[in-house]
Amino acid sequence: MDYLRSCWGPGSPAGRPRRLSDAAGRQEGLLWYKDGGQVVDGEFSMAMVQANNLLEDQGQVESGPLSTTEPDLQGTFVGVYDGHGGPETACYINDHLFNHLRSKASTATEVHAFDQIAIKASTMLSDLGSVHYARFASEHKCMSADVIRKAFQATEEGFISVVSNQWSLRPQLAAVGSCCLVGVVCSGTLYVANLGDSRAVLGRLVRGTGEVLAMQLSAEHNASYEEVRQELQASHPDDPHIVVLRHNVWRVKGIIQITRSIGDVYLKKPEFNREPLHSKFRLQETFRRPLLSSDPAITVHQIQPTDKFIIFASDGLWEQLSNQEAVDMVQSSPRNGIARRLVKAAMHEAAKKREMRYSDLKKIDRGVRRHFHDDITVIVVFFDSNAMTTAAWSRPSVSLRGGGVPIRSNTLAPLSVLQS
Repeated sequence: MDYLRSCWGPGSPAGRPRRLSDAAGRQEGLLWYKDGGQVVDGEFSMAMVQANNLLEDQGQVESGPLSTTEPDLQGTFVGVYDGHGGPETACYINDHLFNHLRSKASTATEVHAFDQIAIKASTMLSDLGSVHYARFASEHKCMSADVIRKAFQATEEGFISVVSNQWSLRPQLAAVGSCCLVGVVCSGTLYVANLGDSRAVLGRLVRGTGEVLAMQLSAEHNASYEEVRQELQASHPDDPHIVVLRHNVWRVKGIIQITRSIGDVYLKKPEFNREPLHSKFRLQETFRRPLLSSDPAITVHQIQPTDKFIIFASDGLWEQLSNQEAVDMVQSSPRNGIARRLVKAAMHEAAKKREMRYSDLKKIDRGVRRHFHDDITVIVVFFDSNAMTTAAWSRPSVSLRGGGVPIRSNTLAPLSVLQS
């Protein structure tokens, strides 16, 4: 279980920091950043800052083949994984979700290729068949919401298997989970899939005024929203306490704010809501249906010439900046380093709320820093219409993943490693 070794404490043999090249980004105290890079569909900027004692956020950018068998299936994949209860689930997603997506896309391509033979044969019988064939080929040219949903499902099932296999040794794994925000750009189509309360915000140009307006493309799953509470109550009509208000915060069973996630197995499968899991995690009452869901909300968006960029970020950013504030900053700033500037802007706001200077906030070490702001991960992707029409294989592949390598205590170096 290499990912487990990379996520657990300072005693781990993986606990020594790894040197990061410029290609893989740079460090500045608890801040890591990759100011800019090219992807199949344009450019990106990425940054993350640690606040927790163990970094629970993970970030990922992949660009190139989206299938293990079809080299023409090219695109860009972005992932933001905001863990809770520990880093293990976010680490697992970072290591497995994209591979599952490529595998599911390959399987879908094989099925579609077989079906296309039958559809093509139908064209000899009817002109209508050719219409169906053309539409079918277009719809399945690259990616689909179904492929993404199956990749999420495979990732959830894989992590449940890890929890089951480690149950006697590390039962606390059952109480670790992660939000999961994914963006896939392929053939001019943007897919946004989300579990939890991370957020994807599009910047769209208004031609008449020149303004760039914020358009949120992700649906959030947090019990603070009335419609989310209503959804929970509708799916658990026999449980009047499925959501509980405590200290002015709505939580599922009084425990957790998010209502969809990867992991949190003790709230999904009753066989893990028992000893040897520590009593502080366990529910007193049994449950028959999963209390949380792992089914992502997926938005499919055809990219328009007026769509300039999209911001993917964990809720640590959105706790400090509004959608429009973030979009305004991206629009008015140079592309290079914009993710880092967004993270720093959020930190400035966090310091301001506590009536302290940003320079003093930066001196606060991880762990204590969590009292001022959350871990923050930001990835900005700029759309390039020319890149979308250029042969994808003429642009370099990118694989950049961050997070989860423990280091010595009492240092300001972030618990992250980026692979490029």
